[in-house]
Amino acid sequence: MKIYKANKKGFITYLLIATVILPIVIFILDKNTLTEKTYVLLPLLSPLTIIFWIYFDTFYKIENKELIYHSGFIRGKIEISSIKEIQKGKTMWSGIKPALARHGLIIKFNKYDEIYIAPENNNELISDLLKLNSEIKITE
Repeated sequence: MKIYKANKKGFITYLLIATVILPIVIFILDKNTLTEKTYVLLPLLSPLTIIFWIYFDTFYKIENKELIYHSGFIRGKIEISSIKEIQKGKTMWSGIKPALARHGLIIKFNKYDEIYIAPENNNELISDLLKLNSEIKITE
């Protein structure tokens, strides 16, 4: 089993910083709001919790001839033998995206299925997938 960390560059980092800074700004602007009405924090903490969960729980691994992906509540497995093509350095804007960055990998498997992932090192993951299925077509 080998674990591949997710590339965490881009929009998700800015979103995480903004959700952390927002309660601090509210506290600085009006200290009484947060001390007297602590329930005001609840709408701010919910998205923050989800963003932290996705940020720290996104990874990919190869185990038992399957590519396993985790990204918060998005989880799944792909049989490596069913992978037909990998588009390297591309970004998919719709569909299943257990990824945090752009310029990742679009993996096409089965007949019409595809998923977008963004590991820290695209080449390392591709190399390991090719060891298990040498028939995968790589396009750039």
